[in-house]
Amino acid sequence: MKVFVTGVAGFLGSHVADRLLELGYDVVGVDNLDGGFIENVNPKVEFYIEDCNNLDKMNEYIKGCDIVFHAACTAPDGFSFYAPAYITKNTYQNTMSVLSAAINNNVKKFIYCSSMARYGNQPKLPYTEDMDCFPVTPYAVAKYASELTIKQLCELNHIYYTIIVPHNIYGPRQNYTDPYRNVAAIMTNKMLKGEQPIINGDGEQRRCFSYIDDCVNCIEKVITQDNLNGEIINIGPDEEFISINELATMIAEILDFKLNPVYVKDRPKEVKQAICSSDKARKLLGYETKTTMREGLEELVKYIKERGPKDFQYNYEIEIDNDRTPKTWTKKLV
Repeated sequence: MKVFVTGVAGFLGSHVADRLLELGYDVVGVDNLDGGFIENVNPKVEFYIEDCNNLDKMNEYIKGCDIVFHAACTAPDGFSFYAPAYITKNTYQNTMSVLSAAINNNVKKFIYCSSMARYGNQPKLPYTEDMDCFPVTPYAVAKYASELTIKQLCELNHIYYTIIVPHNIYGPRQNYTDPYRNVAAIMTNKMLKGEQPIINGDGEQRRCFSYIDDCVNCIEKVITQDNLNGEIINIGPDEEFISINELATMIAEILDFKLNPVYVKDRPKEVKQAICSSDKARKLLGYETKTTMREGLEELVKYIKERGPKDFQYNYEIEIDNDRTPKTWTKKLV
């Protein structure tokens, strides 16, 4: 069996590729290295440096593949208000390119990595897969639109599909030079540089975070099981629901860093409380949280320490720059 993995040089894609190779699958992967690193790519992967928006190349590389795992995305959720053209192109449009090529090549399964941003502001918690979605950012809209189109085209063309919704994945290989997302990695990098972390608003935004290994354990089953056609499944813990303030404190304790965060203005339309139920993943995938938040953060800190702190890379152009655009990005405060 051959699996095509997009974003294979990225955080999630590279870990999924490693697991598939361990299971005996052949893996073909693409990445434009926008947010990934070539050193993440397993040498056993048939790897191409390419943008998923290149339909001709997607048709060429997917040929002969049985399964597509589509993780490639430019995913800064809050930043998408200020770079909507670029982020929408690399979220919705790139999915359409990969999906079209998958259908053209008669793949057996199409597995799409969505985002908990799909849920937006909900009247109750936790988020469950049967809820109506109210995405509040351009990124979230593009993710949800991708899901809807996948459903339409896969059903029309009799392609088995599954949509997974991870919760804030973190761990080794996460891009800690990205100033737009990956809050735990950003905080760790700043503290290792001797700088105080920057927190938007009052820091009482609450989230659940999913350690990479626990997430990949579920994805393995999504790929190998054959009873998940048409399913949408949240993947991640729902036991440790922590605030951004608590996250900063935990990282500071691990690093023995004297914490005094810098608080700045709220990000526009940021969802205050976001937690997904994992009941469906427990039922269908046997999901269990094997790594506590502190254990996972210790592994992330170890990974960043070994490579050393680095300057943040402001690689995306701000398309909309006005008085609503956070100064953390316009002034490069991160």
